[in-house]
Amino acid sequence: MASVSASNQVNTLCLGVSEPISTAWPTEFDLIKTRELEKFLADCGLYETREEAIRREEVLGRVDQIVKVWVKTVSRAKGFNEQLVHEANAKIFTFGSYRLGVHGPGADIDTLCVGPRHATRDEDFFGELHRMLAETPEVQELHPVPDAHVPVMRFKFNGVSIDLLYARLSLWVIPEDFDISQETILQNVDEQTVRSLNGCRVTDQILRLVPNIQNFRTTLRCMRFWAKRRGVYSNVSGFLGGINWALLVARICQLYPNAVPSTLVSRFFRVYTQWRWPNPVILCPIEEKCLGLPVWDPRRNIKDRNHLMPIITPAYPSMNSSYNVSWSTLRIMEEELQRGNEIVKEMDTENTGWITLFEPFLFFEAYKNYLQIDITAENDVDLRNWKGWVESRLRLLTRKIERDTGGMLQCHPHPAEFSDTSRSFHYCYFMGLRRKEGSAAKEGEQFDIRLTVDDFKNTVWMYSSWKRGMWIHVCHIRHKNIPNFVFPGGVRPPQPMKVAGEQGRVLKPMGFNSQKRKRDEIDAGSHPRESTSLVENVKSDLQGEVKLEQVEVNVGDSLTKVICSSENSSHNSIEVEGYARCSQPLGAASSASGSLSLGRALVIETTSEPLVHQCSSKEVGESQVGLVDQVQNFDVGKRVNCVQSSTVERGIAAAAAAAAAGQGFSPCCSSLFQNGGLEELEDAELTAPFYPGNPGASSTTQKQLIRLNANSLVKARGKGT
Repeated sequence: MASVSASNQVNTLCLGVSEPISTAWPTEFDLIKTRELEKFLADCGLYETREEAIRREEVLGRVDQIVKVWVKTVSRAKGFNEQLVHEANAKIFTFGSYRLGVHGPGADIDTLCVGPRHATRDEDFFGELHRMLAETPEVQELHPVPDAHVPVMRFKFNGVSIDLLYARLSLWVIPEDFDISQETILQNVDEQTVRSLNGCRVTDQILRLVPNIQNFRTTLRCMRFWAKRRGVYSNVSGFLGGINWALLVARICQLYPNAVPSTLVSRFFRVYTQWRWPNPVILCPIEEKCLGLPVWDPRRNIKDRNHLMPIITPAYPSMNSSYNVSWSTLRIMEEELQRGNEIVKEMDTENTGWITLFEPFLFFEAYKNYLQIDITAENDVDLRNWKGWVESRLRLLTRKIERDTGGMLQCHPHPAEFSDTSRSFHYCYFMGLRRKEGSAAKEGEQFDIRLTVDDFKNTVWMYSSWKRGMWIHVCHIRHKNIPNFVFPGGVRPPQPMKVAGEQGRVLKPMGFNSQKRKRDEIDAGSHPRESTSLVENVKSDLQGEVKLEQVEVNVGDSLTKVICSSENSSHNSIEVEGYARCSQPLGAASSASGSLSLGRALVIETTSEPLVHQCSSKEVGESQVGLVDQVQNFDVGKRVNCVQSSTVERGIAAAAAAAAAGQGFSPCCSSLFQNGGLEELEDAELTAPFYPGNPGASSTTQKQLIRLNANSLVKARGKGT
């Protein structure tokens, strides 16, 4: 539990690139709220038992033994004498949530195998070590992913999930007391090794840069749980992963070094609601060493200028850990941060509990249109390999849709996969679709993403280890056609009741306050202990009901045309027309599953109300707070000077803007993050990117795949945000 004892007090030492915003000590109210938070997290089952902790340590010991045997086997096979074979060594390091001390029951362990120069990645790690693990009785679900941005081997060892990376150093022998933090180990290694080493080095550096490790851990555990409940915890889907959330929390700990977890959670939402992306979040000065490795530097690297939500790693070489974020996923996270900020402000004034903050997001009630991506394979091994590859490509579908629609069609990928138990070797993914809020419809325009989907599937079919039976199918479904297997227990929840006399309004449960939270929510992995007590959010303020008027199906082209009309007492009848194209399954009957249909049309429904309030620019008062003008000298890596101001909002804005300015580019971000490629390693797959507001993008050079009828979408109500 938190306390203000002398052992827990933190000196106001400046950590990071600026002075703290506040060095105030916690009040009795803060301590009470922190104890409530810690109890809430414990009741949710976020802490593992002592027996589970011991079992994890035993598993790590066994994995360490296996890699030591492996490196000796490789050394002997390559003709080394017995003395060198005896000296050959490999060592296991941990990083991620396990190393940070915020893992929970059933969480995987991120591990790194450091090996000598003669043990190669492709031939020895993904070859010989893979064979040895496959022959180990305790190993299940072995899944190598050699083509990933950071190559990884995933498996379960006695039920404990392991993600194993490999770093091949230039050393002939890896000493048992090897120090992974020294920068000399980065000499003469390949780029994949640098990325693999970065995880361990970043984790250790984070723990060095936070003023109070225990407060950091509790806050991070809370924010990770919140992100999972709200469906924004997934690096591969374009949201933020574990390391991203850790860096964000660490920065808040630096800005409020003496605060306890309840205060840090509140300040987390306050700061990042007002953060001006793409100004970067930085824990320490970015340094360039004599090794010459590339670091994140938007002055020199065009790709770095395209990052939308840069969160920079603190260990050399500094990288952007959140390069997967897209316009759509950034918009979703900003909305969720705004919702969280409104809730914690209510908690500060009304002394309410923590449960509202962690209400699950009802994904399958949030949208009227979805993309459904089904994958199958012939056996379990092929399905695991195929699943890993497809998941690594799914974020490209979001980016391609953004590119080909000029940002007018926004995607919300669900971070989890689903499986229809009635089908063998099957997984399913979903993306919510909606038109960009606040954008004006143009007459004659329609949404058509047939070529975009085909382009995405062509990218997926480039899988180098493709085998017969690996199949992917993408189709559009409406809310009412969502398959039952995505719901808990396979039972679709009842539709909300409408209030008599109010068209489009729905009846909400007693005690639900929707004045500030208008976005629908989905259970993204809710804990059973909370499911009975969490208040269920339901749809609100629907302006009109869409009715199907006409369906024309061309089975040969797998193309459907749907024209929908919407009637409203205050609007004339309108029509929505759209197209979507889905390739016919190869070697599979189209009627294999009720959730699949050929040629279902993509129609963006007529919803007029924004689902969540936009971020307001209120000044948030905080007494006796030193505000930061965060300016960093990028070239020499000196600490920054701090300037006092009068409001937290101005301080946060100055901190974000100056973080950008300190890296050599203008804090006015709107003119910088618009051109060029979208992601490292993906330039060939994402040619001709197009973003809304891009002054250099020409409509004549872009393939106009989406057209919107000016009368096809109901105009948004003039509601204040």
